[in-house]
Amino acid sequence: MAESSSLPPGFGELEVLAVGVVLLVEALAGLSLNSLTILSFCKNPETRTPCHLLVLSLALADSGISVNALVAATSSLLRRWPYGPEGCRAHGFQGFAAALASICSSAAVAWGRCHHARTRGRLAWSTAVSLVVFVWLSSAFWAALPLLGWGHYDYEPLGTCCTLDYSRGDRNFTSFLFVMAFFNFLLPLFITLTSYRLMGQKQGKTGHPQVNTTLPTRTLLLGWGPYALLYLCAAATDVTFLSPRLRMVPALIAKTVPTVNAVHYGLGSEVALRGIWPCLSSQRSKRD
Repeated sequence: MAESSSLPPGFGELEVLAVGVVLLVEALAGLSLNSLTILSFCKNPETRTPCHLLVLSLALADSGISVNALVAATSSLLRRWPYGPEGCRAHGFQGFAAALASICSSAAVAWGRCHHARTRGRLAWSTAVSLVVFVWLSSAFWAALPLLGWGHYDYEPLGTCCTLDYSRGDRNFTSFLFVMAFFNFLLPLFITLTSYRLMGQKQGKTGHPQVNTTLPTRTLLLGWGPYALLYLCAAATDVTFLSPRLRMVPALIAKTVPTVNAVHYGLGSEVALRGIWPCLSSQRSKRD
């Protein structure tokens, strides 16, 4: 399937088409909504704050996930991977780096909001910039390790997209998985959960809830949790006993995260909305 147009084992013609369509919808939705968030930051001075810089970083990471999904959707509709082994590794690196940046940016946003809620002081630009730089350098570092031999990128079961190869389940994969997961999933999840719990306590005392303190944590758990469970299962046993269709489900679920994040952080923010609508209005007036 990776190099030819024959159907992959365990998939029918309609199923391959359905996966391609779902990925295409997820990609276009994520790109469109996150582009609005990015446009709002660039066009509206009111959103150019340190806290919104963290949201911008998240929107850029989620846009990267959506671009990755768009490539996968195109390949799925073609029923083959047209970019060869080197293209697979590049696709895996780009998608993995964007995914890690999205997870860590979510944690950075949570910490920034908690800092603002509890201290009532604005986050310093130097702190926000340092967080963004750290998130992206860290994500690129961890995503580059499989290219250097610790871990490995390979095709998903459908053969039209690439990710961290969990089919081997050897010591190399297991050691990389546990170290990477601790720093890039468990630790950001802990920061997100703790930050929003502290915010919830603060909002409970004031009686004026301003931020949904449960959705970000649920998004991390429900969006990336299936991938985490699949990887954990691969570290413990041979995952080929799971059907290829079932092993594709975590990838499809994870590609919904950019849309959910854009709705929550972009469309769900009054300040961001005030920046989005003027941008849309100006674009509409130019067309008229």
